[in-house]
Amino acid sequence: MKHKIVVTGGLGFIGSHVVVELQNEGFEVVIIDDLSNSSEAVLKGITAITGIQPVFEKLDLRDKNLVIDFFKRHHDVMGVIHFAASKAVGESVNLPLLYYENNLNTLIYILQELHKKEAAHLIFSSSCTVYGQADVLPITESAPIKAAESPYGNTKQIGEEIISDTCKVSDNLKAIALRYFNPIGAHESAKIGELPIGTPQNLVPFITQTGKGLRAELSVFGNDYPTEDGTCVRDYIHVVDLAKAHVAALKRLIGGANADNYEVFNIGTGKGSSVLEVITAFEEVSNQKLNYKLVDRRAGDVVAAYADTTKANNVLGWKAKLNLKDALASAWKWEQSLK
Repeated sequence: MKHKIVVTGGLGFIGSHVVVELQNEGFEVVIIDDLSNSSEAVLKGITAITGIQPVFEKLDLRDKNLVIDFFKRHHDVMGVIHFAASKAVGESVNLPLLYYENNLNTLIYILQELHKKEAAHLIFSSSCTVYGQADVLPITESAPIKAAESPYGNTKQIGEEIISDTCKVSDNLKAIALRYFNPIGAHESAKIGELPIGTPQNLVPFITQTGKGLRAELSVFGNDYPTEDGTCVRDYIHVVDLAKAHVAALKRLIGGANADNYEVFNIGTGKGSSVLEVITAFEEVSNQKLNYKLVDRRAGDVVAAYADTTKANNVLGWKAKLNLKDALASAWKWEQSLK
């Protein structure tokens, strides 16, 4: 019998790639998405890649009664991979209550339903933002959690605390929080990828849109940071590698290999790349010069963040296989496929 897994936010950037990897591994997938920051057209891409159309329910997880009803109808769900959340840092500063409602209430309602089951498994989409500007690089899972720079970052910290507290009193619930670094790229088929609505909040879609001529130029925020070339350093991980980490985490829980009811893993490449290094790599894979300008620093940006992936490599049995150029080439191929 196939294990039935719910992927909330499954039509989003990371969620859609995870659905593909789950279906490739033989899981039965049900997608929940409210389409507030995604498109139903992504279903076609998933189906084209895997040959399987997942079940899709348009659902607002902020409605507790709808969540209760969903789990009654899908009583055989084995686990949930939870992506559904608002994720723009700047917007969260301006709309804190929206972010707290959307990112925390939805998690609580899902946990309440999983808590009722004899056995349930949860993979939580967390973030390296919980570390803030770490004191030591690379960042290990034991690094201190710093005061959040934004309501968005705070929802990830509080979300982890809610799950941890629930797992302490729930023998039937097992959970893993994956703290991602910076996901980029697209599926090699160019049938799914990052599809920002409006102005991109992340570096790589802004680069590819500038490369395509949709944006006049790219702003590089700050060139006076204490890094090799003065620009911020991040750990950029290919979204397909990241998706495979979710499958590895889910199999760990279902197979009972977890050491505790609640575990945390960093998911990154272990290598930091500066903004200018990313631009140079893009120029190499796309064979064109990128129009960019150096501007003042942006509030809230940490200087450098990259992962120590030892725990994910050794305990989870997962390792990133694709590099920065692989990811940028796939992102460019995806951008070019968009009309």
